[in-house]
This record gives sequence, C-alpha cells and structure tokens, in this order.
Amino acid sequence: MGQHKNKLKRIGFSSSFGILAATLGSAVGLGNIWKFPYLTGANGGAGFLLVYLLATLLVGLPVMIAEIALGRQAKANPISAFEALSPKRQPWWLIGAAGMLAAFLILSFYSEVVAWVFAYVVKAISGSILSSDRHVTEAAFNALISDPLQSLLWQWAVLLFIGGILLLGVTKGIEALTKKLMPLLFALLLLLCMVSLTLDKAAEGLAFLFNPDFSKITASVVLTAVGLAFFKLSVGMGTMMTYGSYFRDDQDISLTTLRVMGADLCVSMLAGIAIFPAVFTFGFAPGAGPALVFITIPAVFSQIPMGQLLMVLFFVLAAVAATGAMLSLMEVPVVIFHERFGLSRPRATLLTIVLLAGLGSSCALTNSTLEDFKLFGMTMFDLFDFVSSNILLPAGGIFIALFVGWVWGIDNFRKAVTNQGMLANETTARIVFFLLRYVTPVLVLVVMLKGLKLF
Repeated sequence: MGQHKNKLKRIGFSSSFGILAATLGSAVGLGNIWKFPYLTGANGGAGFLLVYLLATLLVGLPVMIAEIALGRQAKANPISAFEALSPKRQPWWLIGAAGMLAAFLILSFYSEVVAWVFAYVVKAISGSILSSDRHVTEAAFNALISDPLQSLLWQWAVLLFIGGILLLGVTKGIEALTKKLMPLLFALLLLLCMVSLTLDKAAEGLAFLFNPDFSKITASVVLTAVGLAFFKLSVGMGTMMTYGSYFRDDQDISLTTLRVMGADLCVSMLAGIAIFPAVFTFGFAPGAGPALVFITIPAVFSQIPMGQLLMVLFFVLAAVAATGAMLSLMEVPVVIFHERFGLSRPRATLLTIVLLAGLGSSCALTNSTLEDFKLFGMTMFDLFDFVSSNILLPAGGIFIALFVGWVWGIDNFRKAVTNQGMLANETTARIVFFLLRYVTPVLVLVVMLKGLKLF
C-alpha cells in the first residue's frame, strides 16, 4: 500500500496565502459565474442571501472545517485518513472511496462544460461568435456540442492542461497557479463590473440581484439555499480533505474557511453585478442557465463598446474559475493512486487522465454520437450529475459529520481546530462540533431526500 512511506515524503502548501488561494480555487467554479447570482435573484434577492448565509454557517462551513481538520490530522489521502483515524475494522474508509467516485463522476461531465469554456476563449478571440443575433450564437454553440471530434478533443485538451499542472506537484503546481489565478479572477470581475454598471438598465439588474423579496422565501427556497451552501464549498467529495492534508500545522482552519466562504460569496456577487445589468439592458431572460451562457453572453457583448475584448475577458474569467475547481477534483484520485497504490505522481496523474478521458467521453458525446443512449431515462451527462449531486455528495457530507460527531469525538476535533490549544477558539470548536453532531446531518439528509424526490 505504501501510504506510511509516502506520508513521510509529503509536500504541502508553503504559505497562508497559498492555502487560501488553493482552497478558494476549489470552491469557486462555473456555478459562481451564473448559477449562484441567478438563484439569488430568482429566489428573493437579499432575502435569499440571508437564508443562504445562515445555511452556510449551519451546513457548508461545519463540514468543510471537519474535512480539512481530518485531512490535516492524518496527513493522508481521504481513504487512508479515515483508516488512520477510525477504530480498527470499521469501514469508514468507504467515505473516502465514495468521494473518489464522486470526483470521477463530476469530472466526467464537468470537464466537458469546461471544454466548452476553453473552446469559447478561442472563438471569442477570433470574433466568430460576436453577434447580436441569437440564432447565430445558438448555431455556433450547437455546432460545437454536436461535433463529436471537437467535443472529445477539447475535453482531452482540458484534461491534459489540468494534468500538466498537477504533474508539477502541490507547491509548484496547485499552489503556484492558484496564487496567480485568484487575484486575476477578482481583477477581471471588477473590470467587467465597472463596464456593466455604466449600462442603461444597470439599476434593474442590481434590483434583480439585491432587492429583498421575502414573499419568495418558501420551504422549497430554504432547501435550495441549504443544498447550494453545501455544494458551493466543494464538500463531500474528498477535495477539502485532500487539500487539508497539505495545510500547515499552524494554519487557523476556522479562520481560513470563513475567509474562503466570504471570498466565494464575493466572487458570486461580483459575477452577478457583471452579468445581470447587461442581461436586462439587452432584453435577455435572467433565468437562462449555465449552458445558455454560451448563447447569451456573445449576443450581450456584441452590443457593448469594446465588446469583443470584454467577451474574451469573460470567457478567460470562466476558464480561470473552472481551472481551480478542476485542480482540486483531479487531485483526489491522483493522490489516492499515488499513496494507496504506490504509483509515482506522474503515473498517478497519467492514469487519472486516461480514466477520465474514457469515462468522460460518454458525457462529451451526449449531444452527438450517444444522443439516444440513456440509462434510467437519463443521458450519461445527466446521470453522472444526478448520482454525484443527489446521492454521493450528500451521503459523504452526512457521514463525515457523523464520523466527527460520534466517532472521532470532541477532544480530537477540539485539538485539531485549536491547533493543540495554541489558538483561542475553543468556543468556535465546540459550536461547530455541536452542529456536526446534531444539526448538519439532519439538514443535509433533508436536502438529499428532496433531491431524490422522496418527499
């Protein structure tokens, strides 16, 4: 197995900013650019934001803190971490295995969406998609996703790009890149916001996002906020436990997760400010989902001064957001193959790329060759999304909370969060532990049952 040998040679993040950048890079994804701002606007604006923040404090943050604490304590991959920290002969390591499976399934369809983003960076630079005619932008997008060769080649290019970064290792690869990408992400967002706020109907776009409408806050909206809080912070899939294993021993876990939560929310709100004034100004439906970004955005930018340059910046922004998320997801199987099966890091990375190219091709071809192939009434793209989002991630979150709350125990958790008593945050540790033991598992279970349409 070799996990003990590798544990001694582990290289982690080298700085506090590197830790923050990498962890934030994992949390920020394509969902920040469109889905989160849209859900905020459609579900009550500022009212939904308040519900979301409360849900994050009760669900997302406790599981995130738990994952990072477990990872740092064990200094190992998710499977080995649970083996090392749980009583002998208890199969808690299955949580880590489920996280690895979830990472594979998510990467299989997410890598194809990221492939569209990278393809659109090239299209934006060429100017071929800059048109105010929705039929032109729809035709361009359909031509991309219905071409099996283009779909596969762009997906494989993305996998090789992310794999190349992972080959450089934790410090020189993940940390070095995310330290550059996260400031770039904020800079691009701020630039787009400044342009967007000068548009004719900027006020309508901001009202859509921020005006509180508490009449829209129903039980269903609350569940949406709880589910979003859980999924937004990349918990339940082994990523935070893996990154936690690279944390320095003196890093304040609670403070870091709060900063990640705040910065993640800031990215989402800036994205909303950048996009929705333009959407309202040019008469597009604010409910257009993530896939329709590729149809709507080019038409919007075609009617703005310096539209092509801004469109290039937008898709570069989306590519930056997607890269950080993919790095954390791919690192999960890479480190497991490396530490559990004794493969060198280059071989573990190559094996991960090959497996994802094979599994992901079924998602890449969903809109072309495999258009009519369905399992349980769903395409492979939709099936992988459903299984990971509605079963594996919530189940992972529930069992992580239960493990910390009922197996690992308050003493171990308190020592981990207070850095062996060096930090004066014992009250925080006890509050988070209480949530993990009694509150978080129940809330995540309710979201899981709703996602499976069991009530």
